Amino acid sequence: MPKPYPKEFRDDVVRVARNREPGQHLRQIAADFGISESCLTNWMRAADVEDGITPGTTAGESAELREARKRIRLLEQENEVLRRAAAYLSQANLPGKGSTRS
Repeated sequence: MPKPYPKEFRDDVVRVARNREPGQHLRQIAADFGISESCLTNWMRAADVEDGITPGTTAGESAELREARKRIRLLEQENEVLRRAAAYLSQANLPGKGSTRS
């Protein structure tokens, strides 16, 4: 997979595409910048979401959601460990279950 373009470059290309003259095609703007038309279309769609023009999940919200999911997985694992430890300890404290203390 190729290296991603710098954010400043993407922002500049999107700005040029948004401010294009009537009749100027995205295909030509993309070619002028050395990217594919589909790449430019994706950048414009993402910029519209980031700018609130169209509904969707922004990059910041996606990162926050990823972190929240990671935290949830960690807490679920900790909860499972604690549940198993509690079950083990409750079995160990039952009378007559191999206890050698008198």
